[in-house]
Amino acid sequence: MTTSNTGTGDVDAAVREELARLRASIDNIDAAVVHMLAERFKCTQQVGHLKARHQLPPADPAREARQIDRLRTLAENAKLDPAFAEKFLNFIVAEVIRHHERIADETLNGSASGGN
Repeated sequence: MTTSNTGTGDVDAAVREELARLRASIDNIDAAVVHMLAERFKCTQQVGHLKARHQLPPADPAREARQIDRLRTLAENAKLDPAFAEKFLNFIVAEVIRHHERIADETLNGSASGGN
């Protein structure tokens, strides 16, 4: 079997088929991740509105720390690098906090842009 990074013309048909199968699985997983993130952000938007109505701070460092610990454990159990999982969660949490700050500002100032 010949493999090449320059194209697929000189690669064995079985290798091309396996590569296509694996890439189709990756594409499906990517789609699932996007849909799961969308659902997660729908929930966090609701949290943001609840916090704004009750004048709670956009960030909750204690919860964030618990979530990081929880996610690191889940990652370890799934054989995923816990440091990567933590970075990923930190990225998501930063976006959530940004949304919560915007929602709080809109609630306080009576504006509603309707954006995420």
